[in-house]
Amino acid sequence: MYRIRPRFSAFQSPFLAPRSITPSLRNHAQIRCYNRIGGRGPQYKRFSASNSSYTDLLYRWAASPTFYRDVGIITAGSAGIYLYNLEEVPVSGRRRFNIIPPSLEAKLSESTVAQIKEEYKGRILPENDYRVQQVRRVLERLLPFAEGEGVRNVNWEVNVIDSPEQNAFVTSGGKVFVFTGILPMCKTEDEIAAVLGHEIAHVVARHTAHTRESLTFAPFILLGCLVLAAYDVSMSTSSAAFNFFLQMPASRKHEAEADYIGLLMMAQGCYNPEAAASFWARMEKQGGQPPELLSTHPSHHNREAKIKEWLPKAQEKAEASDCHFSAQYATHFRSAFDTLGRW
Repeated sequence: MYRIRPRFSAFQSPFLAPRSITPSLRNHAQIRCYNRIGGRGPQYKRFSASNSSYTDLLYRWAASPTFYRDVGIITAGSAGIYLYNLEEVPVSGRRRFNIIPPSLEAKLSESTVAQIKEEYKGRILPENDYRVQQVRRVLERLLPFAEGEGVRNVNWEVNVIDSPEQNAFVTSGGKVFVFTGILPMCKTEDEIAAVLGHEIAHVVARHTAHTRESLTFAPFILLGCLVLAAYDVSMSTSSAAFNFFLQMPASRKHEAEADYIGLLMMAQGCYNPEAAASFWARMEKQGGQPPELLSTHPSHHNREAKIKEWLPKAQEKAEASDCHFSAQYATHFRSAFDTLGRW
């Protein structure tokens, strides 16, 4: 049984002062200094020697008699850890690597929740506000169909924030945040269900944990950056490449997966799944979105198209939940009530 408790997500390094460079250092370090060129102020200039310390380190390791043994041990150990921590995402069935347990994930989100509540102190609507009651009503219909470890034994909490921001999210541990700015974009309760279903789906699929676990690959990312630096590729370029080729596509995959899981969830809760497509069509008309390739989210147009593609599956879920019978019953009830009203 789900419990809903009353309400109560650029580092700049300090520049070192320019110093004289002794010849002995030139072959062992990447060095930066300032030059004044053409009266335009300080200009960054990087000196690099062909025999950088990074390249020397890699060459020394490759020449070591234990190199192949080291590589084999690292590869076997990494493969073992990877296979042991493979899991299946609820609903979508996708296999993925995850080493962060739900308890730790919820613990890590507590500081985020506290920060959000502090930032919007005085703007969180009271329990008797009709918007809070509406969000709570939708949540209660969706939760019975939320699967997975991320939603088990969770004290759900609804927070509606009086702010024009068009945003909503659910943190690990069941803390729901909805900004009033997004509610006018939802013309019906079905569209509110589409938004909430998507956000709950992120918790179902434990996307936050999957994002945090990327930190476990920091040593490999650092090694890649060192290799790029050895070939005179700047850190900013390598960071941008990592973000463009790995981080953004992974985030778009999470968003698409949450759309799919949320769509099936709202259909099982007897909400009209076509409302999800209507919502994204309205967002598309509003415009103002960057190209999908440069964004962490799929485009509104593509989201609408994929949802329409998934509608037959959603309709199957609705029929399995006897939603058709419930809709017929509601229609007959309204008809009978209208007839009585005319007497």
